[in-house]
Amino acid sequence: MMWPSLPVRNLDRAELQALVDELAEDPGRWREHVAFSGQRRHYVSLHRDEYVDVWLLCWEQGDDTGWHDHDISSGAVRVVRGTVRESNPRIGGEPVTRVFDAGASFSFGPEHIHRLAGENAQAVSIHAYSPPLWRLGQYSVDTDGVMRRESVSYADELRPLESGVAA
Repeated sequence: MMWPSLPVRNLDRAELQALVDELAEDPGRWREHVAFSGQRRHYVSLHRDEYVDVWLLCWEQGDDTGWHDHDISSGAVRVVRGTVRESNPRIGGEPVTRVFDAGASFSFGPEHIHRLAGENAQAVSIHAYSPPLWRLGQYSVDTDGVMRRESVSYADELRPLESGVAA
């Protein structure tokens, strides 16, 4: 897939959000990759170069990335179908939760820790990261309440890590 309009440099949060919003309006560039197996979240790399990484994710209700960060990458998400829930951890309280319906988008910096989940059956979202993802951090909380980070490859499927209690 050719992406002639991308600058030859890392993109900032606003540019990433503009990219996912623009891509959402051109379903001919991603519609053929939408698929649902009923077994696990489906995801496809739409574009990857030295400055930006773009993914399509297909969510069944209850699909969940678990708590994670994007290492040194900023990112943006656009929901193109259904509803996706984003939660952010909060020390000493319930997570901060936002629900994004089709047409909504948001961006975040590399310091951002969150988890995403399909809020209803067969949601679809487009994600862009810059610089491209190489490593991510996945988080779990053990039975003593201690948070742990595990470094994972960008190609690994994000899912809740199994440990004593959920974050």
